Amino acid sequence: MHVAPVGGTAVQDNVALAEIELCGELIIAASAAREDRLSLEDIDEVLRVAEERDAAAGA
Repeated sequence: MHVAPVGGTAVQDNVALAEIELCGELIIAASAAREDRLSLEDIDEVLRVAEERDAAAGA
């Protein structure tokens, strides 16, 4: 049986943390939505797609 060592061995995965944060934001937006589903435009807004596209174009 393998037991994880005690003490600061945790690895932080920034990409995974960012994905979890975005999923959380989508869940919050979906729960606050007035309709049954979020539109594609709403999802893009929550995920800040336009901001990322603009940042990539300016880079």
